[in-house]
Amino acid sequence: MSPPSPFQPTEVELQMLRILWELGPSPVREIHARLNAVKGTNYSTTVKMLSVMLEKGLVRRDESASPHIYRAAVTRETAGKRLLRDLVNKVYDGAAMSLVLHALKSAKASPEELAEIRLLLDEMEERS
Repeated sequence: MSPPSPFQPTEVELQMLRILWELGPSPVREIHARLNAVKGTNYSTTVKMLSVMLEKGLVRRDESASPHIYRAAVTRETAGKRLLRDLVNKVYDGAAMSLVLHALKSAKASPEELAEIRLLLDEMEERS
């Protein structure tokens, strides 16, 4: 089994990262407004969560700006790759194909999604 990834945000931290990915660099009040609309959190909780996320390396803070501006330390794509890699390792013993097959069996794919999957498979066959 591989060692745990240092990138292990909680569900609320992921929600805050999604807010930052959508808004871009933002002050606490904008982040809080979005989070409060969904979770009903108070301002001090948002500030505390950002502080914890800063310590974990999930966000960065621009202290030269007033008020301080927070930004996600990783892109949505990088976060997705890390979380997916962790899922494949933890649940499927590193077998990505098992995850893909399970996902395709579990949910009905639209004709557009199936066409996209076929294109991807064709591209992969051409490369091998």
